[in-house]
Amino acid sequence: MTTYTITLSAAEDKALHVVAMSAQDWIQNAVKERCRLAIEEIVTAEVQRKLAIGESITGSKDDIVLAAPTESAAERQTRMEAESSIIGK
Repeated sequence: MTTYTITLSAAEDKALHVVAMSAQDWIQNAVKERCRLAIEEIVTAEVQRKLAIGESITGSKDDIVLAAPTESAAERQTRMEAESSIIGK
C-alpha cells in the first residue's frame, strides 16, 4: 500500500471545504475514482492484447493490472518527446 500526502494553501483548503463536507473524503474519492478508471482501461487493453495473441486470461483485475506491460505517464511523456524530436528533424 502506498500513502500520498498533499499540502494545500489556506485558500485552497477553504475553497475545497466550500464544495466538500470532508476534504479527506473528497480527495480520497477523487483519487480512487481515477484509479478505478485507469484499472478498467488497463484491463480492457490487456484482455484485448491477450485475446489477439491467443493467451488465456486469468486472475482478478488487480492481478491483470499488476502483470500488464504498462507504460507510466512519465515514460509515455519521455517517449512522445523523443518521437516528436525525431519527426521534427
